[in-house]
Amino acid sequence: MVEKAKDVPVTKQEAAPTPAERWDPFASLRDEMQRLFDDFAGRWPMGGFTGRDWPSPMLGWTTADPAIDIVDLDKEIQVRAELPGMEEKDIDVEIADDMLTIRGEKKEERQEGEKEGRYYLSERRYGSFERSLQIPAGAKADKASARFSKGVLTVSFPKTA
Repeated sequence: MVEKAKDVPVTKQEAAPTPAERWDPFASLRDEMQRLFDDFAGRWPMGGFTGRDWPSPMLGWTTADPAIDIVDLDKEIQVRAELPGMEEKDIDVEIADDMLTIRGEKKEERQEGEKEGRYYLSERRYGSFERSLQIPAGAKADKASARFSKGVLTVSFPKTA
């Protein structure tokens, strides 16, 4: 049976306030420190930690980012993210300030009991992720569309002339 691709809504935000409107003297330092922790955590064999999302023994490591492909086609640029086991309702796609952000969350499932006279235990561990990347040059961010099929999210950006 062939699974039909389903549309995923893309949230588009207005331009961010100017630096004078959102001045924060420590913003760049905080961003640099967060990037440092994110980079360090990415080198841990099973994920890692950042200051904002410690791993939970019940949910597993929550910092696993989806694998991303960026494909430059004739008329569009596609960003593809592998999201196995997820559904489109659990995925959030946002475009703001020339950045594409993909967020998602999977919940824990646990079944324990007896089946056919035998004990069994089934655990599925889940977590959340957030992946941001700059929209490629030459892409029309305001005309973006997203589709989800067979565990792969495809965000398409038409190319500028």
